[in-house]
Amino acid sequence: MAHLNGIEREKFVNKTFTDIASRYVFMNHLMTGGMDILLRKETIRVANLQSGERVLDLGTGTGDLAREARNKHKEVQLTAADLTLAMMKATKDWEGINRSTTDALHLPFTDRSFDVVMSGYLVRNVSNLASALSEQFRVLKPGGRVIILDTTRPRRNFFTPFINFYFKRIIPLLGSFLNRNREAYTYLTQSTEGFVTAETLVEEMRKAGFTDIHFRIRMFGTMAIHNAIKPTK
Repeated sequence: MAHLNGIEREKFVNKTFTDIASRYVFMNHLMTGGMDILLRKETIRVANLQSGERVLDLGTGTGDLAREARNKHKEVQLTAADLTLAMMKATKDWEGINRSTTDALHLPFTDRSFDVVMSGYLVRNVSNLASALSEQFRVLKPGGRVIILDTTRPRRNFFTPFINFYFKRIIPLLGSFLNRNREAYTYLTQSTEGFVTAETLVEEMRKAGFTDIHFRIRMFGTMAIHNAIKPTK
């Protein structure tokens, strides 16, 4: 599952999120104890959106991050994009938000189209991290900002045994009972454990061309919010 690469990984991810789309939001709230809501709010604060800016929410899923941006900044121009159509269909509240069925590795937008590209829980699911970051860099205007909220490889600390137990036992069990899909939630935990560290993501972002890169760690070392800038020259 999480070890798949290329087109096989893309197909698996698309199928996985199609299967769990109807209960995705409920399961997210349950698994994080509602912390996913607070993390999205913090992500929008980090984005520091300004009036009139064009904003792309990439890997929008059910649109939670895009709606948080819309509700806090009604004056921005929002586009929400996701590979999995079923995820976007799982909610009807898209007022004021343009939508696009989009592959994060091949964005259908012209160069320098957006002031901000943000994503929530996207980058660990792409089959080629470098290509995904390169595409985000391409569609940003010079001086534009990228903000990435995602899981990060869990750091070892006092809570590590409890985190491992929760990831490997409880989450798949919840997925099995409440969403009847143990495989999907096993994948979600494996993709977190197998994803790069926050520091490695910084290096990948730097390779893509971003500068002024910062990150903050949340949720006992399991989540991270990265932000960076596309240079003006």
